[in-house]
Amino acid sequence: MPLLSASGIDKRFGGVVALDGADFACEAGEIHALLGENGAGKSTMVKVLCGVHPPDAGVIVYDGQPTTFRGPADAVAAGIVPVFQELSLVPDLTVAENLFIGEEPRNRLGLVDGARMRRDSAQLLAELGFGGIDPGAVIRDLSLADRQLIEIAKALRRRPRVLILDEATSALNRRQVEQVFSVVRRLREQGVAVVFISHRMDEVRELCDRATIFRDGEDVGTVDVEAAGDDQIVHLMIGRTLRETFPPRTLRPEVEEPLLDVSSLTWGDRLRDISFTVHRGEILGLSGLEGQGQGDLLLALFGVYVGVGGDVSVRGKPIALRNPRTAMAAGLALVPEDRKTQGLILPLPVNENITLPTLPAVSRQGVVSPSAVATATESMRERLAIRMASPEVPVRFLSGGNQQKVAIAKWLLTDAAVYLLYDPTRGIDVGAKQEIYDLMRRLATAGHGILFFSTDLAEIVGLCDRALVMYEGAIARELRGPALTQANLVSAAVGLAEAAS
Repeated sequence: MPLLSASGIDKRFGGVVALDGADFACEAGEIHALLGENGAGKSTMVKVLCGVHPPDAGVIVYDGQPTTFRGPADAVAAGIVPVFQELSLVPDLTVAENLFIGEEPRNRLGLVDGARMRRDSAQLLAELGFGGIDPGAVIRDLSLADRQLIEIAKALRRRPRVLILDEATSALNRRQVEQVFSVVRRLREQGVAVVFISHRMDEVRELCDRATIFRDGEDVGTVDVEAAGDDQIVHLMIGRTLRETFPPRTLRPEVEEPLLDVSSLTWGDRLRDISFTVHRGEILGLSGLEGQGQGDLLLALFGVYVGVGGDVSVRGKPIALRNPRTAMAAGLALVPEDRKTQGLILPLPVNENITLPTLPAVSRQGVVSPSAVATATESMRERLAIRMASPEVPVRFLSGGNQQKVAIAKWLLTDAAVYLLYDPTRGIDVGAKQEIYDLMRRLATAGHGILFFSTDLAEIVGLCDRALVMYEGAIARELRGPALTQANLVSAAVGLAEAAS
């Protein structure tokens, strides 16, 4: 008998059907993947299961009993604990304060026992393999990856019977993913049911026992992960066979034309004497272990940091890295790491997010023109196949993949010379990824340059014309042609010589 099941679940938001008679069931001691494209209904099903959204129809059965949760607190108290894509941490509190928020230990006087809270937090983090995180650190000072680990630790402190991980590994590097997987496998051995949502098929194959696939708000099949082929799973997810993942490279011109020239760029001890060129029509990859300066490089080029040294030219014209406005005026555009906190203003509607960087172009005599905004938004909707109920809907209501398309669309309207892309396919489904791959190649073919950081080595190999491998804030190696392989990327990232053929 399943530990947790949902049958015939309907859920609508206005005129949008999120779930349509959907079923899902997971057993104790099982890691069960929930797969599907962005907008397929996975996250809505999870939120129904843990009391965030009441179903419009259908039945939830938990531990053999029909169950109705009045809210998330009810579900957590019953042992169903989610880790959502949207982090729930308080940025100005410490790690320990976030881990124990609402359940702070008290001393004999009834006051919060800060020393005990920090001590217990350090012990919890060490048990989970997250011991490198300081319990006294303020959340806003941590990387996105460390914040994600804290969110997982916060859920595990509640000793769940059902743990739901919704894209909980999307911000993590391989070492951190292995730490989380080790914890999840221990939970399975202890009889915990784990619901695992991820768009990384290699993770699903490595970790999960079964997978239920959603499409257009319905469950379309449950498969044994070990027995099912990739083609079968992808066909269930998107309703068609996935063609070759990466678009073919276009023929490069014999004489290369520089678009972005960087010479001896430095920033404190984080970036050290970096020099490279991005040419017209080129996708230049940034690789290496996460945290080696790739993100700092993109932010420095976009004028986010103060005190950056070195020389930078765009289309042959030197630019001063004063601020993002200067970078934009020179022809640079940045799609940042975290679309929710850096790339979008979630309460604003889709059309306002899309036109924010190009307000002068959609204004008449200093007043924003609704018709110009509508035209620009519609052009981006068609170009990127953005799925939305209306251009006026707040962007927070879009699926993750469609939010990422909006974060990219806003910069396409600037017609930048060079696009700086920070892991743009993180946390989105295979169909949306392929659309972004095609877009990147079309931009390059049209004569733009792209500087592209990805934590997925297959993307670096499959998409890029060349790749720069970074180590401790410097460029360790450049790879191109037959030498651009995953083995060589890994070897360069850890300071080894070129891998054997």
